[in-house]
Amino acid sequence: MRSLFDGARLAFRAVLRSPMRASLTVLGILIGVAAVVTVTALGSGAREHVSKQIQDIGSNYILIMPQTLQASGARGAQGSGMRLTEDDGRAILRDSTNVVAITPVLRTMGQAVFGDQNWNTQIAGTTTSYFTVRNWAIERGALWDSHDEATKSKVVVIGSTVSRNLFGTEDPVGRSLRIGRYAYRVVGVLVAKGEAPFGFDQDDLVLMPSSSFRSRVMHTPPGFAGALMGSATSSETTASAVRQIEAILRQRHRIAPGRDADFAVHTQKEFAELQDKVYGILTDLLVFVAAISLIVGGIGVMNIMLVSVTERTREVGIRMAIGAREGDIRMQFLVEAVVLSVLGGVAGVVVGSVAIAGLQALLDWHMALSPIAIGISLAVSGITGIAFGFLPASRAARLDPIDALRHE
Repeated sequence: MRSLFDGARLAFRAVLRSPMRASLTVLGILIGVAAVVTVTALGSGAREHVSKQIQDIGSNYILIMPQTLQASGARGAQGSGMRLTEDDGRAILRDSTNVVAITPVLRTMGQAVFGDQNWNTQIAGTTTSYFTVRNWAIERGALWDSHDEATKSKVVVIGSTVSRNLFGTEDPVGRSLRIGRYAYRVVGVLVAKGEAPFGFDQDDLVLMPSSSFRSRVMHTPPGFAGALMGSATSSETTASAVRQIEAILRQRHRIAPGRDADFAVHTQKEFAELQDKVYGILTDLLVFVAAISLIVGGIGVMNIMLVSVTERTREVGIRMAIGAREGDIRMQFLVEAVVLSVLGGVAGVVVGSVAIAGLQALLDWHMALSPIAIGISLAVSGITGIAFGFLPASRAARLDPIDALRHE
């Protein structure tokens, strides 16, 4: 223990004697530790952000998309020859015990115009069940009703992005916007949901009754549904709901068991798993880069310690002449290497904290400095010091006292 404390005292004295050299020595370790701490917080924040987005959409959300099969059995372009209908949705709702709501959705892109303002946005035709499936509330105004759907009324509900870009600070409820040749009365504005898990703006859309959409925006056969959106009774019954939907649609579309279906069923669990996989790969890549920085930093520590051994050869000879043993000399230089590495780790944690604060303000994500990441980073810094300081320490311990005393 005495050798350890003496080594620590001498190490801090050496650092204070040459602060610039010590700072440059630990730069690689600083960068590596800062990267590890920042990447850990960023990955945690990203996962929490995505989880919140998925929760906003609904963990029991189910999307049914058409999947075209050509005569040869090869898949064609998605959306061509689509067979999903509103009757399919009604059959699913009637026959499935785990589906609480379902709605058809027709989509296209178009220009919405108000006064001298215009905005290119997503336009969708659907039913009022859409708002139940998407767990989406009205912030101002109200929804259209069954009478509007039956009479193909020219009414719309808009997202907050469309409201902001067309109407600015004005209240859009009761005003009219134009899509194509027709004017539509805004009856409601949706609560803002923000960015979706895959990056698009959920609030950049205009919704109207599917009957009005079909007759004025995009002419399609009666009962045609571009896609179906459903909601399971709970997140626990989602998998069972998917199996029931697949069975019902296979029966309705006369698809034999084992044959490829002309539809695909997706759930939020799939989206979450894909997102986790992407973030996991990115995190692993960044941690690998951080590990390379730590290795480079460790090599820097070893080189400086080798130089330090050469510079202090006479000092080592004097210590040996007055009774220091090989173990004492080895401990002195090994502790110095560890002190340098740990100081680099502490500086890296500080730099990482600053980077996390900056990213949190920039991305508006909740990001926190993980105590586990700090502990692991400092431990790895210490291990790096031991690993790369052992060679210089051993070289100093093996010096011949007589030769060391003669060294100038």
